[in-house]
Amino acid sequence: MILELATQLDFDAIITFYDDVTERTPEMATYARWSKGKHPTVEGIRAYIDEGSMYLYREEGNIVGAMAVTMYQGEDYHAIDWTQQVDDDKVAVIHILAVSPDAQGKGIGSEMIREAICLAQNNGMQAIRLDALASNTPAHRLYERLGLEYRGKQHLYAENTGWTDFYFFEYKNK
Repeated sequence: MILELATQLDFDAIITFYDDVTERTPEMATYARWSKGKHPTVEGIRAYIDEGSMYLYREEGNIVGAMAVTMYQGEDYHAIDWTQQVDDDKVAVIHILAVSPDAQGKGIGSEMIREAICLAQNNGMQAIRLDALASNTPAHRLYERLGLEYRGKQHLYAENTGWTDFYFFEYKNK
């Protein structure tokens, strides 16, 4: 698998992709609670593209997977008891990982996370982290299977969920 860095030329296709994922993923309302226009947002996706953090996985020219991988962490990550304390700009964080409903169950999400880990390591990141809603148990199982460890939870506000619990995970470098 090769992740490709998204450009502004991909913007409309990315929005269409996330809208499709949001509308057609089974149990979206239960697990991730993404909502068209609320999460992921048009502004957020544009910002990820502008900063060079948006990555795509295509099959036959069509986007079947997308995610953002930032080479920094935000303040929401500070309250967690991580295995190592490192500066914000030494932490890669995986955001808005999605796989097309037509391609789910084929290992694409797993491979995208592995590629994100390689990308972070190749960029000298000392830690790789992500968060997910506490209700997103399928994602938690996937993360743990791929070597990410649950490190704690926070009760946070998000536009698409209101106040809810988020679980935080960290990849244990080997």
